[in-house]
Amino acid sequence: MSPTRPAAVVVLAAGAGTRMKSDLPKVLHALGGRSLLGHALAAARECDPEHLVVVVRHQRDAVAAHVEEIHPGTLVADQDEIPGTGRATECGLAQLPADLTGTVLVTYGDVPMLTGATLKAVVAMHEEGGHGATVMTAHVEDPTGYGRILRDDTGDVLGIVEQKDATPAQAAITEINSGIYAFDGALLRESLAKVGTDNAQGEKYLTDVLAIAREAGRRVAAYVCDDLWQTEGVNDRVQLERMGVEMNRRVLQRWMRAGVTVVDAATTHVDVQVTFGRDCRLLPGTQVLGASTIGAGVEIGPDTTLRDVEVGDGATIVRTHAHLTEIGAGARVGPFVFLRPGSSVDASATVAPFTDLGAARGDAAASSITTDPEA
Repeated sequence: MSPTRPAAVVVLAAGAGTRMKSDLPKVLHALGGRSLLGHALAAARECDPEHLVVVVRHQRDAVAAHVEEIHPGTLVADQDEIPGTGRATECGLAQLPADLTGTVLVTYGDVPMLTGATLKAVVAMHEEGGHGATVMTAHVEDPTGYGRILRDDTGDVLGIVEQKDATPAQAAITEINSGIYAFDGALLRESLAKVGTDNAQGEKYLTDVLAIAREAGRRVAAYVCDDLWQTEGVNDRVQLERMGVEMNRRVLQRWMRAGVTVVDAATTHVDVQVTFGRDCRLLPGTQVLGASTIGAGVEIGPDTTLRDVEVGDGATIVRTHAHLTEIGAGARVGPFVFLRPGSSVDASATVAPFTDLGAARGDAAASSITTDPEA
């Protein structure tokens, strides 16, 4: 049985992200050409939910404006002064119809490797099993700091115990909570109304819903994700860099399997929205960024950066910096060329070394030439 559309996806993006030590909201930091939140929304959109809600609080105006910019029409909910993931989810549900039924997914704005395919798999398991709640889990060698998954003899989830509350036997459990869930929507709303803040942190925990669901006689199951990267959040810039390296490795691997040659993956970066034709060749020191579209048989590099550039088939681009530029099929560009936004290179044209091509259309002969490509 194929899963139905989720009734809603609620993306929690209200945290302050203090460990980033940044004036920029954590979820707006970029990775692979998208914000962290942009990755979360792209994955959510792949599920084709009836409703999509982002819950905000810290620097809410900046985050809300970004949401509208990248996914217009997405609902934005404000978390109030009551802390906790349970309260954030409750605030998200408040933006949805009171009689909402069906599956509600809860995800986070700082888990950029989570894919739409995985979210669909969680929904499928949840709905096929008729569960009240399904939690995405993973097995890790060192579970320190994570909530541990407690199961009964049948394999159903009994609950989640946090590290500070775990007994030695529970602390030895290696199955951890990712914090990503699928819920029966009506059950989630009813259960959250029963969750209090009588705990050490004074927070309304989403994990408390699992125990309430079991008390109501509903099954709670776990979807075990074998890709640990999809369960990891970004909390500081060390994790941001680490996640970026892995994301780039996966992007390059995908394109190599699709017929693109990458000479040196360690010095090549490609953003997630870039597209290539077959038989492209990326030389060391190459960056292809933004929403660049590269035709077939194109050679790029070495030491070249293209951002939001359209390149025709068979072009060669050497030691060039280009932004918002069109490069025609068969063109020869570089080395040491700067193509400014709005400029273009005609098909089969040659742009000579040390050229600074301005916003006017044309080939190198119609452009200023300077020994300083950044001038």
